[in-house]
This record gives sequence, structure tokens and C-alpha cells, in this order.
Amino acid sequence: MKKFLSIISFALVITVLAACGGASGSGGEELVVGASNVPHAEILEEAKPLLEEKGIDLEIETFQDYVIPNKSLDNKELDANYFQHIPYLKSQMKEHGYEFENAGGIHIEPIGVYSKKHESLEDLPKGATIIMSNSVADHGRILSMLESKGLLTLKEGVEKSEATVKDIADNPKELNFKADVEAGLLPKIFNNGEGDAVVINTNYAIDAGLSPKDDAIALEGSDSPYVNIIAVNKGDEDNKNIKALVEVLRSKEIQDFINKEYGGAVVPVSE
Repeated sequence: MKKFLSIISFALVITVLAACGGASGSGGEELVVGASNVPHAEILEEAKPLLEEKGIDLEIETFQDYVIPNKSLDNKELDANYFQHIPYLKSQMKEHGYEFENAGGIHIEPIGVYSKKHESLEDLPKGATIIMSNSVADHGRILSMLESKGLLTLKEGVEKSEATVKDIADNPKELNFKADVEAGLLPKIFNNGEGDAVVINTNYAIDAGLSPKDDAIALEGSDSPYVNIIAVNKGDEDNKNIKALVEVLRSKEIQDFINKEYGGAVVPVSE
């Protein structure tokens, strides 16, 4: 009888421990974060052991596009996602009615212009075709960069982050813009030699083996306002695990990793 009771007691202890550990394997609190493969998931992998020290088991779900991570967050399949900048977040919330919050900025990925036909923006011929993604939230970013490089002028008074091709006031080279390509396909478009230049988001460029610093004919300045953030559902921004995640991603260890690993193609921020 005593042996039987001991077995029951042991089983109860195991059950309680399993319940306390949740779905994680090491007994910590599980945090599920969606991310683009590069650099976001790689940065999160580096953060895993630091979070483990805080009793948090980080599970990383990777995505190849910019749409599903927000759908998954909205459906509560994720605790947070890490792939988007603030203008894109705002546009998605406006379009889909998502109730998300920015839990903190982590890094900037300067967007780049790539070309197999020309060595600089100055070399682009009159009537050149520039291919960019169908993400409207990136259009203002791209046009602002081209304006800063002297290729065009946007209409006075236009909010640059929301600018579209229709907001171009002066286009001396009569550039043509093809803006209907899925962002993840841009490296393939570039490798196929299509258009005169292709504007590629840094995460997709790195994932395709391109070096923004070495291969781009023009690169957005490091003072870009397009900070990649940790996005969460409204009300979760004060969750202690989310705060710990942001703290770790802004730590010196992770910032040093970003600087060393990406050589300026990804720039860490601390606010």
C-alpha cells in the first residue's frame, strides 16, 4: 500500500512540475516570436541563452513573407513578432484593424539599390526602370532615399513616409517604377537582370547571399527612421517576458553580435 501511495505521489509531483513548465522543454516560461529568417531569426537565436538565464524559453517561428506574421500575431499564435518597421506596422493596422503595439525598436536595416547593369545611381540612363516591392509602406522610404541621392523631388508638403510614385514632382531622368513585386522575389528579379535597378530590403538581400555594403550601388543612410521593432498585441507591451526580450535584444552582447555579424548592413538601436 505504501509503495502504491508513493507511486501516486510521484505521479502527482511530475504532473505539477509539467503544468508549471508549460509547453517548454526546460521548465521555463515559453515565449513564441515570429521572425523573418535573416537577420531577425538569427538575432533571436543569439538571444536564446540570455533569455534562458532569465527563465524564458524562446521559440522562434520563421516566415518568408510580410503578411502572415501579423495574421499569426493577431490570432494569438505568436506572443510577438520581429520583422517589420513602424510605417509598415501602422499601415497594416490601418488596413486590417489590428490592435498592435510597438514594444521597442531593435535595429535598422538600410534598404539598398542593386543593379547588374550600372555601377552607380548616376549611371542610370534616362527612362531607366527601377523595380521595388509591392509593399506600399516601403514606397515612401524608397522615394525619400532616391530624393536624398538627387534623382527626384517629391511634392512639397507630402509626408515622406507615406509618399507614392504619384507624389513625385520632379523626375529629371524620367525614371519608371515597377512597384508590384512581392518583396521576397526581389533578389531573384535582380539575379535575372531585370530592370535597370532593383531596390531590395536588407533581410532578403542577406538571405540571398548579397552584401548590402559591397553589392548595393546605393544604400540608405544609417539615420533611417525605419526601425525594426518587436510588435505585440495591445496590452502585452508591459508583459514581463516581452520586456525581458526587448532588454536582451538591446543588450551589449546582442548589439556587438549584430555589428560583427552584419558589418553595417544591420544597425542596432537602443531606443
